[in-house]
Amino acid sequence: MRSCVGCHVYCIPLPRVALHANASSLSWQLKTLHGALISLNQLLSNHKAMSNHAQVPGEPTETTTSLVETATGAIQGFRPIKQIHEHLCAFHFYGYDMTRQVEAHHFCAHQNEEMRQCLIYDTPEADAKLIGLEYMISENLFLTLPDEEKPLWHSHLYEVKSGVLFMPRVPGPIERHGLDKVCKTYGKTIHFWQVDKGDNLPLGLPQLMMALTRDGQLDEELGRDVEKRFGVSFEKERVKRAELTGPTHGIHPLANGGGKGLIPKLREVDCKPADSVPRVFV
Repeated sequence: MRSCVGCHVYCIPLPRVALHANASSLSWQLKTLHGALISLNQLLSNHKAMSNHAQVPGEPTETTTSLVETATGAIQGFRPIKQIHEHLCAFHFYGYDMTRQVEAHHFCAHQNEEMRQCLIYDTPEADAKLIGLEYMISENLFLTLPDEEKPLWHSHLYEVKSGVLFMPRVPGPIERHGLDKVCKTYGKTIHFWQVDKGDNLPLGLPQLMMALTRDGQLDEELGRDVEKRFGVSFEKERVKRAELTGPTHGIHPLANGGGKGLIPKLREVDCKPADSVPRVFV
């Protein structure tokens, strides 16, 4: 498969089929052609799915830029990024509008046993858009938060037990161990890029996001699409996870927006000039 110069079309060279009188030879050639056509159909299907997402404006990455990135990649450490050890797929909705739901791929690293931080992308592919961040904390840490802070955090118990939060391609026993910890945590999520609107750049205010907390909330079409692409069944996972438990004290009543919608607002305030700040050192 190759990409044609100057376009975004991918070409699959089809095998040359020379018709021979030998029936077995012809049968083999037809099977080969059939396989190539299946590959082409899959590629077209993937391209159609990709076309539904807005493309970021700008010129293609130059060769010199790629060469510099290769050099810096070999020299610099990237230690914070290399701490990422876990990929979670789930769904988020805007804190003020449950009808606006997005697929969210979390790439997470532990700060310690009670706190992890995640980069959130719209897909798990190499060209995915970085759309947000999520911080996950234990029940113990959540209970230390001021009451005015607690509504900004959402619970993970339903997401895990219902099967809609999963670890792509991770074997069941390993996934279960990880999810047993996740379902006891709370998360605070901010999205910067409203990809569900088709924005090709991160426009507008950062948005507070929430997570599903009961049956009937997940957009059925979105859910079926994820199940199909990742080969998972939420219902089968629900059965397997029936014995998992959540926070020791149950879901805090102030979590999940306190049961209400929350939306960030921008307001103007006086901005003190730098000259008004007292100088400590002269």
